[in-house]
Formats: sequence, C-alpha cells, structure tokens
Amino acid sequence: MAGGADPPDGTPDGTPEGLPGRDEDQDRPVVFDESFIRAARLQELSAHERMGDDTPAVRRRPGADDPGPVPDLDAAYEYAYDLHHRHHWRSSRRRSRGRRRRAGAARHAIGSRVGALILVLLVATVFAVAIHLGSRYPYQPPPDARAAPLRITLVALAPTGPVSGGRPADLFARSPAAQYRPGAAGITLPPVRRTAHFTEGQVMAALDTAKAFLVRSALDPDTVTGGSTRPVRLLVDPDQFTQFDRSVESPSADGRHATSGWLIRFDPARVALADPGIRVRGTLQAAEASADVLQVTADHTYTYALRPAGPDAGPDAARDRASLFTVRREVRFHFDRDDLRMRRAELVTSHVQAGPVDCAADLSGALRPLLAGERATSTTPPTADPFAGTPAAATPLCATLPTGAAPPQPQGRGATEP
Repeated sequence: MAGGADPPDGTPDGTPEGLPGRDEDQDRPVVFDESFIRAARLQELSAHERMGDDTPAVRRRPGADDPGPVPDLDAAYEYAYDLHHRHHWRSSRRRSRGRRRRAGAARHAIGSRVGALILVLLVATVFAVAIHLGSRYPYQPPPDARAAPLRITLVALAPTGPVSGGRPADLFARSPAAQYRPGAAGITLPPVRRTAHFTEGQVMAALDTAKAFLVRSALDPDTVTGGSTRPVRLLVDPDQFTQFDRSVESPSADGRHATSGWLIRFDPARVALADPGIRVRGTLQAAEASADVLQVTADHTYTYALRPAGPDAGPDAARDRASLFTVRREVRFHFDRDDLRMRRAELVTSHVQAGPVDCAADLSGALRPLLAGERATSTTPPTADPFAGTPAAATPLCATLPTGAAPPQPQGRGATEP
C-alpha cells in the first residue's frame, strides 16, 4: 500500500512507533479504524451507481477539511479495490466453470444412459425379428452342387436286309453322308451370343469344351478302336469320374453305366476302321438352364467305314469288304462357372442310336456292328418281362434301320454277295 502516514488520532495503545535501525514507514502496520475511515479521501460507489459503463469505481469524498488530494493514499485505495474486484471476478469465473463442468458431466451421463437404452432396444428388436422370420421361413439347405449321374438311352438299329459292302469312298458317295465333313471339321460352332447371366466368352468356352468332348469321344481313331479313354475322362466333371470309370471297365445296360453313353467304341477284336476319316454333321446349341448353369445340346450323326479285323483282313480286304456304320448321338451338357473355368463338362443325358446291329445286341459295352453281307437275326426287340427283377432301363430298345439310311447294294462287279 503506497504511503505510510499515521492515523489522524495517532497509533493505538501498545503499537510500537518504530524499531531502532529499521525504517518506520516500512514496518509500521496499517490500522483501519474509524478515524482512518473518516480520513479517507475516496469512497467506493454502490452497486447501483456502478451500473453505468463509464462510471468510475470510486469518487472523492467532499469535505470542508479536505486538504486536497493525497496521491499516495488515493492510489492505495484504488489498488485495494482492484485487488478485491479481481479476486471476486476470478472466484466468480471459477464457480461458473465448475457449474458448466458439472452440467456437462450430467448431460454426458444422461446421453450415455439414453444411448445404452437405444442400443438395448435395437438389439432386442433385431433378435425378435430374427426369431419371427426363422419361425415363418425355416432355413432351407442349399441344393447339392454335385453333378448328377448321366442318364443314357441306347437304341439298336437293325437292317431289313444284308449290309451293303464296297470301297469306303464308293460307300460314302452313295450314302446320305456324302456331304458330311471328315473329322473335327464336321462339328461347326453356331454364332456366339451372350445370355442374361453369361458373357460371350463364357458361352464360347462352353461350346469349345463340348466340341472337344465330341471330337475325343467319337472322332478320335484311337478312342474308337479301343485305345485310351483318358483324353475323354479329362473333360468330364470330377463328380462323374466314378460313373465314367465303371461304365468303361464294367459296362451294364442299366441306363447309367453304358460305355456308348460316354464314347463310341468298337470291339477291336472284331472290326477295324477302313477309313480314318469319320464323317460327321450336326448342330450345337447353347442356352441358359438357370442363372448359374449354361446348357449346350449337341446333336450329331457320325458315319464310320468299317472292315473285319484279324490277320486275314489286310488293307486289300478293305477295298471291297468295307461297310458303313452310323451313330446318331444327342448329348446334353451342363456348365457351371467352375466348369467353364476348368474347361470340363457335366453330361446330363446321352441318347444314342446305332446300326446296323442285331436287335438282340448289347450296346452297353463295345459295339458289335453287322459288317458287309451280314444280316440281322432279328429285327424285333426281345420280349420284356414287367415282373422281372432287372431294371426297366436294361430292356433293350430296337428300331428298324430305314433302307435309305444305308448305301444301296452295288450292281455288277465288286458287289458283295449275301
């Protein structure tokens, strides 16, 4: 506090006036008694008076005995007021901050409780909906994605007379297969268009795989004459490997395990190819079976020039003793996206008509065609007993081979006698 003047009425009793060797103004205490207050030159304004923006905090007290301004004393009063005001402002500010902090904590606690309640209600609602849907719409397991077994139908075509013989070129020229192309060139692809769920490239892959299967299973001379079946097996869906292997190793006429349903194969001990150029013509069609399956239908007619096999049937014997054998085969393939990527096919159905053969011939294994000059012992199918324990699919099917489907008998020299 600036200034060290004594109170107007002197110091109170017992108050030392000073200490030796010390500055009396420095050590003397300030006593705020009544005389000191009356002697004050400044007066603090009331709260109502301080409401004005430009009103000072204190004013000078009027008095007759006013000796004039005392700068040090005025400054001391102003300093004391500023300290009090600043302390009061800081305390108010701390209290305000505390109130705001407590209010924020309360709001946060309320918000957390409301959020937790909403979360619990949401979980309970989802759980109730799941129970309701599960009771009304029970879970249905997805359909089995495994490939279904191939269904096979075999029909024997029996000639009404002796089988025509001659040179392969002459036989082809006189038969309906005269305009057929040899080998893979006879299997042509249709225009490729995308479908609703498959791209143009996927449709093309399905058609290419189907064509490759047809070439390996019916046009490859090694496969046809009893060679390896591995090239054909590699194009089959792995789910059908077991059925394929049993059909090749232990064929049976049960509608499931016939070799002719998968590939064309002749008995190599009985016949051989007189001309390696197998004639073929037919169609390929691609369409969607479902949103996940692409279907290709192959309907082709194959014509083989055959001759007897054995040491006494050399190349010269094929000149006049060859005969034609015709196979009509309709195969339906299914391709899912894995099959398209792996370039393999699932065979669904295989319908085979083959002749000339005897009606009683077993077409489930290697084919045993009638060669030049031979006749069918029976042109009517054998009787079928509905009370027999054999499968109904094992009953052989037979039809008559039309006269126009075989080349006519040659006239004059080179004709084969019945």
